[in-house]
Amino acid sequence: MANPDAALQKNWVEWLVFSLSLILVAGVLGFLLYTSVTLGSSPPDLKIHLSRAQPEGKYFRVPVKIKNDGDQTAEGVQIEVVLNEGKPAEETATFEAAFLPRHSSREGAVVFKSDPRKGRLEARVLGYEKP
Repeated sequence: MANPDAALQKNWVEWLVFSLSLILVAGVLGFLLYTSVTLGSSPPDLKIHLSRAQPEGKYFRVPVKIKNDGDQTAEGVQIEVVLNEGKPAEETATFEAAFLPRHSSREGAVVFKSDPRKGRLEARVLGYEKP
């Protein structure tokens, strides 16, 4: 007659999978607890970095990187980049980053007709929403 307790005993593969699952779940819970305790409440802190202009056909593309150093998310971030060539007429380009989580960055580009390498570029955040 077979031992009824033998059917209830786990082999080493089952113990290994159980142990790895337990470690994974404990790690995720620990990470979530740590981030909830250390999460600050500072508003979005948006910084803009403009890269070197690149010619594309008869236009010029300027890569833009937006970084949120704050503890809160920003939505609908409106960016304006102005090309000032020393003339009264300035060329302006804008774009929107739909979603910018805390401590993250997004990349985009603006396009100008005039060569930005011959003028001065200025960028600013026009506004954003809190989700």
